[in-house]
Amino acid sequence: MSTFILAFGFFLTMVLAMAVGYLVQKKSISGSCGGLGALGIEKACDCPEPCDRKKSRMEKEEARQKKLNEWKQNQIL
Repeated sequence: MSTFILAFGFFLTMVLAMAVGYLVQKKSISGSCGGLGALGIEKACDCPEPCDRKKSRMEKEEARQKKLNEWKQNQIL
């Protein structure tokens, strides 16, 4: 039981140290290479054509935007 308490205390201390470090530096956690933003890549997938789920979402958003524009045109003020 003492091993568990010791391990728990150690991990709690490490989490507390990381929290204090974040508060002091105001810097978000990033990987060793700085993430995709450091490479100039805006999205995780650089495929020339979006996947089917993305196409479906884009179509739904386009239909929603079309309905909103239509509603705004027919709106009585």
